[in-house]
Amino acid sequence: MKLKIITQERVVFDEEVDAVYSKGIDGEFGLLKGHVPIMTALDIGVTRAIIGEEVKMFTTMGGILQFKDEECLILTTLAEADVEIDEVRAREALEKAKSRLRNAKARMDAKRAEAAIARAEARLKAKLSK
Repeated sequence: MKLKIITQERVVFDEEVDAVYSKGIDGEFGLLKGHVPIMTALDIGVTRAIIGEEVKMFTTMGGILQFKDEECLILTTLAEADVEIDEVRAREALEKAKSRLRNAKARMDAKRAEAAIARAEARLKAKLSK
């Protein structure tokens, strides 16, 4: 099956894969060839593409996943391949976001900090879990 991961700025990935695993707003799920058509909202998380014995990891920062006719299309505002992620920068962003959350005085500040934590954690998971 074909997997395409597309942002507003670029095509992040466009190749044949054997399986796709991602994180929807209702939890994690997997897709194999022959899966029934599906469309779901994605959460901030990691999408794994399996190609034979190889695993490719991508952060997907929300968006929509559609699977039909043996094509999995992910439209997201931001996606990064694991090889593009700067681990040091992601760790720094995580610590900064956790600090902002601890010091958040308003509910909106806390929500923004929680979203920043989720993005940083997704980057680290994509980078480190192969």
